[in-house]
Amino acid sequence: MQRRSLGQAYQRILWANTVSSIGDGVCLSALPLLAVTVTRDPRLIALVSAAVFVPWLVLSLPAGVVVDRYDRGMLMRYSQVVQGLTIAMVAVLVLVHEVDIALLVLLAFLLGSAEVIFSNSAQSVLPDLVPPEQLPKANGNMQVSLTVGETFAGPPLGSVLFAASRALPFGLDAFSFFGSAALLTGLPRHARPATAPAPMRAQIAEGLRYLSQHRLLRIVAVLLGVTNFASQMGQSTLVLLAVQILHTGTRGYGLLWTAAAAGAILGGMTAPALTGRLGMLPSLIGSLAGSAAAFAAIGLAPGEVVACALFAINGYASTMWNVITVSLRQQIVPRELFGRVNSAYRMIGWGLLPVGAITGGFVADAFGLRAPYLLGGITIGIAAVAALPALVHAGRLPSSGPISIAQPPRREEQPPTCRGDG
Repeated sequence: MQRRSLGQAYQRILWANTVSSIGDGVCLSALPLLAVTVTRDPRLIALVSAAVFVPWLVLSLPAGVVVDRYDRGMLMRYSQVVQGLTIAMVAVLVLVHEVDIALLVLLAFLLGSAEVIFSNSAQSVLPDLVPPEQLPKANGNMQVSLTVGETFAGPPLGSVLFAASRALPFGLDAFSFFGSAALLTGLPRHARPATAPAPMRAQIAEGLRYLSQHRLLRIVAVLLGVTNFASQMGQSTLVLLAVQILHTGTRGYGLLWTAAAAGAILGGMTAPALTGRLGMLPSLIGSLAGSAAAFAAIGLAPGEVVACALFAINGYASTMWNVITVSLRQQIVPRELFGRVNSAYRMIGWGLLPVGAITGGFVADAFGLRAPYLLGGITIGIAAVAALPALVHAGRLPSSGPISIAQPPRREEQPPTCRGDG
């Protein structure tokens, strides 16, 4: 029933997202493990993690213009091909034993650059394919498939494959990208406006102006940026915390991601109903409080079992945040502006990820591998408390759009996207 209502084109995107997400999850655990074979310096490990997210800071705005100018399904296909070729290059370099940190940083940057186009296009294309009342359900399904691949199935598989052969997980990831591109070839074309486009600078300014004038979206974007900065401080050196402090081993490292995925999947299934009962403002603040507590506690976790439970809590809280904020943007922002506004929003929300990663590396080097998680949890908690008055005020303004953050939403299912997608 659900599949018929959402349409065949949506199903292609959903399956392509599932296939590539499994490959991403495999790489998510394998790439840090590969970096650890080259160096144990937390600053250099963090640099590889940061390189994946630098494109969100430097390429988001022009990428938004590209997404609004060209067919979004085509952009998704090309992005997947570029990512497949890039990760295939990693596999070849591993086979010939020519891997060093500089190459990993460069290849991580290329992967992140293509992801900026793909991710923005994927969120922007859904309103072209799915009726507005079905967007929350469509986003929810996408979040579950993303979570299953990137944090439930992929990381443990990547750890096992890496233990068998260092090149195997990267070869599988490349295959998943090409498979996703093949699935996306059947998407209908959606032509952009036939009129001559304005200069890129003017179009970027239009997207920035819309976001800057929308009080609610602006506050949520800044809050997301602070939260992602804090969380990435810990994530950037997680592999060292897991292996050296929690003594999880290669396979146990993947289980931490599996635990986070279990929490996120539960969040994808229950957070929409919970948000409907609590209201959007309590749900947003509750999700931030959950992440703050989980991150601080991870920094104190005595062992692998406790750490897994805390990762599950954070996965649930992150999904609840995204359940609200992704559909909020999709329902508020005009379709012809969505790519540019979304890219400006995510430049703020994701642009601090590389800064957080590098900061985490230096904090870990100076104060120990637990310190980034402790500091990250404290930072998220402070951000939640500081943002509360502004969120309450913004949510009551008529200019905030059709969804009031101070009141429960209409009885519709809502959407997500893990960690910082929201």
